[in-house]
Amino acid sequence: MVNLTLPDGSIRKYDAPITGADVAADIGPGLAKAALAVKINGELADLSRSITEDVAFSIVTAKDEDALEVLRHDAAHIMAEAVQELYPDTQVTIGPAIENGFYYDFAREKPFVPEDLEKIEKRMAEIVDRDEVITREVWARDDAINFFKQKGEHYKAQIIEAIPEDQDVSLYRQGDFIDLCRGPHLPSTGKLGKAFKLMKLAGAYWRGDSNNEMLQRIYGTAWTDKKQLAAYLTMLEEAEKRDHRRLGREMELFHLQDVAQGSVFWHPKGWTLYRAVQDYMRTNLEAAGYVEVNTPQLVDRKLWEDSGHWEKFREAMFVAESEDRLLAIKPMNCPCHVQIFKQGTTSYRDLPIRMAEFGSCHRNEPSGALHGLMRVRAFTQDDAHIFCTEDQITSETKDFCDLLLRIYKDFGFEEVKVKFSDRPEVRAGSNETWDKAESALKEATEAAGLEWTLNPGEGAFYGPKLEFVLRDAIGRDWQCGTLQVDFVLPERLDATYIGVDGEKHRPVMLHRAILGSFERFLGILMENYAGKFPLWLAPVQAVVTTITSDADDYALDVYEALKTAGIRAEIDVRNEKINYKIREHSHKKVPAIFVVGKREAEENKVAVRRLDGKDQEILALAEAIDILSAEAKGPLSGS
Repeated sequence: MVNLTLPDGSIRKYDAPITGADVAADIGPGLAKAALAVKINGELADLSRSITEDVAFSIVTAKDEDALEVLRHDAAHIMAEAVQELYPDTQVTIGPAIENGFYYDFAREKPFVPEDLEKIEKRMAEIVDRDEVITREVWARDDAINFFKQKGEHYKAQIIEAIPEDQDVSLYRQGDFIDLCRGPHLPSTGKLGKAFKLMKLAGAYWRGDSNNEMLQRIYGTAWTDKKQLAAYLTMLEEAEKRDHRRLGREMELFHLQDVAQGSVFWHPKGWTLYRAVQDYMRTNLEAAGYVEVNTPQLVDRKLWEDSGHWEKFREAMFVAESEDRLLAIKPMNCPCHVQIFKQGTTSYRDLPIRMAEFGSCHRNEPSGALHGLMRVRAFTQDDAHIFCTEDQITSETKDFCDLLLRIYKDFGFEEVKVKFSDRPEVRAGSNETWDKAESALKEATEAAGLEWTLNPGEGAFYGPKLEFVLRDAIGRDWQCGTLQVDFVLPERLDATYIGVDGEKHRPVMLHRAILGSFERFLGILMENYAGKFPLWLAPVQAVVTTITSDADDYALDVYEALKTAGIRAEIDVRNEKINYKIREHSHKKVPAIFVVGKREAEENKVAVRRLDGKDQEILALAEAIDILSAEAKGPLSGS
């Protein structure tokens, strides 16, 4: 007897082993037609998998989120089949499903060109139309190695050679194409549908090692239907328009160059934006009881060894030598903050201590991973560490979460998801310490009223953490803020306070960030607003420009009045046509343009044009400045 427990709690009983396809057919013909895969005890599996014991069971259809992983995996196989039909001299290597799509790495002497993608995509559609049955086969390891070697598939043979000798391997066959794969897969190629598109070509080293040969990677995307595909492609088009690197050039905010790879050259307007965000954060932190500190850039390796970071992060550290001492440029602030905490004697009455730093950090990221402001080597963290007692973990977590959500809302992010990351495989501290830390963080998160999903094994090496994920204006998710409960670092660095009993105790250390990297968060802000910042953030809040030179003197008076009112303003009295000047400042995303001519000068008025506004409004100068000044104050929490 086999008992299948369905998602609604009901149980279906069968007298003998049964496949997922048979169960779907037993439930109904509609489900049998829609079924793509199954989940057995939470794991995806083929519809053809034989179920021999009692399990939790569900059927995956195109309506389920899990379907995308299977569809994209099949799309990679179908692409590989198409490539080998069109270009028989090509070896296939590795081709997984990834976020929003899939890729496959190919070994071929002749480079692919963009026109090849059209041919491959067309052949993929033909393979879908063939509706080839996909079957799983189990082979002896050595037989599989010999098979692929005889086919000239030396990369596949290498992969299998890394598998222990006593293990069989699974292969999947569709038509004349056969590939090494753990699965699961669709029952046939026709189930994929045609909501896929090949996106781009790239280079990739075999097994990600730069010492190995370069392969050719083809990226694609696949969805359950063409409506989803169209929406995704539209989002990509919008994302390209919003690319912060393009906006940085157009709005004269920043640039990057090879003389300081991974470091940002902030221009005056960009630095104004940076300072506006930093000033806003500083105001909020002071109101929340944080004290601001600043710690050294170069720190002796011994501190990093004592903290455990040397072993964990050494490859990402920049180092320097001085008088036979090896120093590291700090990649994070936490060990330095412990040094400040340890100066003098701290009492339980002093806790919690909320220690914040806009800390300049450096990490030696691979050059190929650098990406505008989103991935840099030199960055500033809005870092803080809360030193507290165990009894204060819940209240401090709740207060931090409230602060974080309010700040995100002020920046325009209303939708925030929370992930709970528990212990990683490689970590510091005992299991008992981790049990205590995870329990404390879960209790505190629930007290804060936050719903969360588990992100298994992704905690920091010294403690579990919460990750806060923002959703931007076009539906993309960005992980920014974090909160980590740490019992380990205070122990390793011998931090203590005097308790109510007069004895020494270890503080708990809450590592927390709201924006994370300033550089990355500013890139996210640029793309979220498409450069059209709310007035309080805009680097240039208003431009005064003239219709004719007769109004130059009045324009200067307006400009000075704006500056006196605290508005970040510029003046443009160039001998250019007014429509040209308006287009230029609109292209630079200036929120308000004050247009003045002879009439405005005589009447002490201004014609105000708002960004993206079709009409202009004639206002008395004092009234226009009052309106702008009120908007420029921004959120009350950070004004």
